[in-house]
Amino acid sequence: MANWPLFVPIGASVLLGASSWLGGSLPMLLLIGAGLVAAVMASVHHAELIAHKLGEPLGTLVLALAVTVIEVALIVTMMLAGGEKAAAVPRDTVYAAVMIICTGVVGLCLLIGGVKHREQTFRADGANAALSALMALAALTLVLPTFTTTTSGGTYSTAQLAFAGVASLVLWLVFVFVQTVRHRDYFLPVGDAADVDAHAHPPTAAQAWASLGLLVVSLVAVIGLAKVLSPAIEGAVEAHGLPKAVIGVVIALLVLLPETVAAARAAMANRLQTSLNLAIGSALASIGLTIPAVVCVAVWLKLPLQLGIEGKDLVLLAVTFGIGTLTMAQGRTTIMQGAVHLVIFAAFVLLTLVP
Repeated sequence: MANWPLFVPIGASVLLGASSWLGGSLPMLLLIGAGLVAAVMASVHHAELIAHKLGEPLGTLVLALAVTVIEVALIVTMMLAGGEKAAAVPRDTVYAAVMIICTGVVGLCLLIGGVKHREQTFRADGANAALSALMALAALTLVLPTFTTTTSGGTYSTAQLAFAGVASLVLWLVFVFVQTVRHRDYFLPVGDAADVDAHAHPPTAAQAWASLGLLVVSLVAVIGLAKVLSPAIEGAVEAHGLPKAVIGVVIALLVLLPETVAAARAAMANRLQTSLNLAIGSALASIGLTIPAVVCVAVWLKLPLQLGIEGKDLVLLAVTFGIGTLTMAQGRTTIMQGAVHLVIFAAFVLLTLVP
């Protein structure tokens, strides 16, 4: 069906409008879940068209920013609805997003690329710049609050929160400037992948604008349908006695679906540089934009905000960044690196369910 990218966003929006009066029965929830996945696929399709029109690496920012808008909307909604009970939701979601991207998404791309193409190359300069910025942001927002003494319980004082929010936004903006202007060549595809991108026929301006409008419609549907599903997810977590951190993981998984699909498809097409731009760029946006937003909400509405991670989460984050540093330093990957990242991802999922 050639016109599915047009009909799916419209159908998902209609489903979202109908969900308020069709009830929350199991068949309805399953239908909403199917609509959510279809809307995600449509958003990936339209984001890729826009990215092709804009070119690398600017095009990869489109999906990263769009996905982050979804994440911020879901987190802020849960903060406003949950009050003190939702104090750890931003932390759990951002931490889960970083772990899912740096181990799950990156590992999947490396494994897919290694299986199909044996060995893939990328520009280590760009990957290392992105990873170093991500490590600094994660340390500032997820690690340091555990060890500060002005306030307890993994929290920041108001002044510390303000600094963390501003610093996160500034560092993300500097990275975007480096990626798209100052050192753009660090993030461009290499070898045959660059030749493929150069010779592919780009969409027209009209097609790009149409895709932008449909991308917005698709993302609104994703946000709305995910919000409809969230009470059922929270109820299932509580009913099965699972840790509350599972909610953050589920939110992150839903939010990162478009990014994961797009990055995996790029790796399959031997465009690992694009995969890494998408993945690590999304992790940077997840902290660099989400943290300032939730800080503003928390300070303005005087809501509690718990950011610091502890124990096993600190260890897993340190291992993830250590392995990521070794992977990004080489500029070429095989299935070995993919397997290592995916094993750490499996450990993260297991220890979230069984802490």
